[in-house]
Amino acid sequence: MRIFIAGATGVIGRRLVERLADGGHEVVGLVRDDDGAALVEERGGTPRYGDVLNPDTLAPAMAGSDIVVAAQTALPVKDKPTDEDWALNDRVRVEGTRNLLAAAAESVEQFLVPSVVWVARQSDGSPFDESADRHPDRATQSAADVEDLLEDASSEENFDVTILRLGFLYAPDAGHTHQMGEQLLAGDLPIVGGGPLGRRDAELSLLHADDAASAFVAAIDADATGLYHVVDDEPVTVADFFTAFAAKLGASTPRRIPGWLARFFVGQEQVNVLTKPFPTTADRFRQTVGWEPAYPTYREGLETIVPAWVEDGTVEDTGSGYEWASPQAKRQQQIVTGG
Repeated sequence: MRIFIAGATGVIGRRLVERLADGGHEVVGLVRDDDGAALVEERGGTPRYGDVLNPDTLAPAMAGSDIVVAAQTALPVKDKPTDEDWALNDRVRVEGTRNLLAAAAESVEQFLVPSVVWVARQSDGSPFDESADRHPDRATQSAADVEDLLEDASSEENFDVTILRLGFLYAPDAGHTHQMGEQLLAGDLPIVGGGPLGRRDAELSLLHADDAASAFVAAIDADATGLYHVVDDEPVTVADFFTAFAAKLGASTPRRIPGWLARFFVGQEQVNVLTKPFPTTADRFRQTVGWEPAYPTYREGLETIVPAWVEDGTVEDTGSGYEWASPQAKRQQQIVTGG
């Protein structure tokens, strides 16, 4: 089948290009520059130049596609994203998906998008599934809007729609994972908790990016349609995840900070992710397509991070511990250690 991927150079997209091409599909990846084209070609795909925010470029790039995956995002990777940062992500996700839907040719049989499970987290922190009411905030409103676009399309278009709500993604090449690692080594990533003293921990549902990609491949192979949650097998508290990650890096155990204080440094949207629980399962998806995660919990997933960083030079093993390879990270490490 010919599969078109928007966001083909992203954390999920580049994995999808490789896995689908290895599976014998003809994969077309939307790119905006030559660097992106090289990434797609290296993974066995065919690059097509265009931009989800430029509708005129999409129909030629998508021509003849049987399946479309709209995985484009502009998620801000900053200590404290601004409203402008979130607005750009909103535009890329919502307007970009709307443009892709409008450009979809008659040949398209299935349209898939990633969403996030915490768009439906419950106010009392209880477990929830695909039937739960959504409660979007500033950071997840675009996810809800894209889901609504797909729901409308499912009743109006001739193609099937698949929405995979993913857990919080992490991977060696994910921007937020890089941010966490650098800050942990610098002693600058606290455990953000709820309550006056930050002692109330939130359980989050995570997902390794490799498993996110394998879930999309499984959904395509099984012709699965509808809405599904895709997460690993064990929700984990922020405290346990940050502490385990720090241990893998040989960094100090992170200190605690209450969410009401952290919001001044990282913004309310970031605090919401870390302090408002979103425990859920992938039971429905697993039963439907037979998918199983390669990394059932964060423990197995974290095992992949540091070795990959050592291999690609992201961190350096000094013999007495790891240091972030960037000059900025080294300066921060020297300040923390008194070096």
